[in-house]
Amino acid sequence: MSAPLALQQIPPDVFSAGDYEAHARRALDANAWAYFSSHAGDGLTLRANRAAWDGLALLPRVLRPVQGLGTACTLLGREWPSPLLVAPMALQRLAHPDGELATAVAASAQGAGMVVSCEASLLLEDVAAPVRGNAGRGPLWFQLHFLPDRGAMLELVRRAEAAGYEALVVTVDAAVRAARGAEQRAGFRLPPGIARVNLPPQGPAPSDLRGLLSQAPGWDDLGWLRGQTRLPLVLKGVLHPQDACEAAALGVDAIVVSNHGGRTLDGVPATAVMLPRVADALGGRLPLLVDGGIRHGTDVLKALALGARAVLVGRPVLWALATAGAAGVAHVLRLLHDELEIVMARCGCSAPDQAGPGLLVPAPPPFPPNPNGDMT
Repeated sequence: MSAPLALQQIPPDVFSAGDYEAHARRALDANAWAYFSSHAGDGLTLRANRAAWDGLALLPRVLRPVQGLGTACTLLGREWPSPLLVAPMALQRLAHPDGELATAVAASAQGAGMVVSCEASLLLEDVAAPVRGNAGRGPLWFQLHFLPDRGAMLELVRRAEAAGYEALVVTVDAAVRAARGAEQRAGFRLPPGIARVNLPPQGPAPSDLRGLLSQAPGWDDLGWLRGQTRLPLVLKGVLHPQDACEAAALGVDAIVVSNHGGRTLDGVPATAVMLPRVADALGGRLPLLVDGGIRHGTDVLKALALGARAVLVGRPVLWALATAGAAGVAHVLRLLHDELEIVMARCGCSAPDQAGPGLLVPAPPPFPPNPNGDMT
């Protein structure tokens, strides 16, 4: 039985998901902050993700019947309370001693889904056990990287199946990772007592790009995995429409349009830009999810209007975890959920699947500051 979760207070000045970042910056040491906040290159993709959502404006509808408004969505053949899921994020005990357990319990309490990273700092069984029996929770999925040792990878799959995870989220955009300057400058190291406890001990990584490329997975590896498990496969890290079509042909069950939050390759398109292109290419053959820069309930509705069934939320959850543990995670997910309900009502949508491209127009450029300082 796991220890009780820490009870912490929500800061009184937090009114939106973004408000948690400044609190997390103060709560985390330099080592952890560098790991969680870092980005590839100059951070172009990190900023582009946010700018792309801001570049879309919602077109409200009036006098629509929204009395029965609800946020339930359907994923992989099951109905869930909310289109919000927590993205897979590694080593959450760097942010808070309760780590992934706090995040899972909080997400479950809010009806949101949880994708547990294979690089979690707690055993995957211990994260799943307290929440898998909660009838009001969202999806419980396990994220998986391709490992050089297929036997070790298959053992991880079997553990996830036995622990009650309902899908495997296969991340395919991180086989070759860009250097992240913030981590390098901080000399990032795992502190004593924190480790990627679900992964087998790894030998030394290849020292050059050629060695890394020799271990990079291909479509044949995905086909092999498809034949090894009864669980649905969700492919995460797709940006190119042609890759989405290849995945559909191989029997993948869903796709996450993702650029890894700008952490693996800089200078790639924002997910909000590529989501409708992937949706058009697939023509409804697979359900789509999206991540990258989600900070507001308005972003969630924009994602649904562009063709996503659900969204994955990343850094805001980590900032809330670092600030106030499970209470912070529950609070930030509640803020996003409540904002989503409000914006759905204003846009005349009584259910997530009523959102469509007709709700969106290009946002006007930001107005320059008024030199007179007034409100006109």
